[in-house]
Amino acid sequence: MSRTDIQLYFEKIPTSEVEAFVQDPSCGAVVTFVGNVRDHTADKEVLRLEFEAYEPMALKELQKIADQVLSRWPVKRIAIHHRLGNLKIGDAAVVISASAPHRTAAFEACQFAIDTLKQTVPIWKKEIFVDGEVWVAAHP
Repeated sequence: MSRTDIQLYFEKIPTSEVEAFVQDPSCGAVVTFVGNVRDHTADKEVLRLEFEAYEPMALKELQKIADQVLSRWPVKRIAIHHRLGNLKIGDAAVVISASAPHRTAAFEACQFAIDTLKQTVPIWKKEIFVDGEVWVAAHP
């Protein structure tokens, strides 16, 4: 069985399936990070988000992140799934799940994965507000 699961979706991310992939009887911890679309950014009301990607490069970079996690922490399995297209308020934009024998490694792996994803993966986010829209630069 592969130790990584990397996917891009235009439909809802199946969070329970992402978590099921990382489950392992040797692991006492599964940590899952879900990045949801929120209804405000600073003082602006958000109507929805749009994500675009150069898919072949995005998948390659997500795999590189997963490989880095596996080389740095005693993580058994890691999954990184990201949505593309139009997302409404409350939708999961990204789901990262990692399993490890102990919680510290799983937490650190998820933190590293989301921070690195935002810095290196060619996925672009547009925020659509009631009074306009803007492409958003990645932030750690």
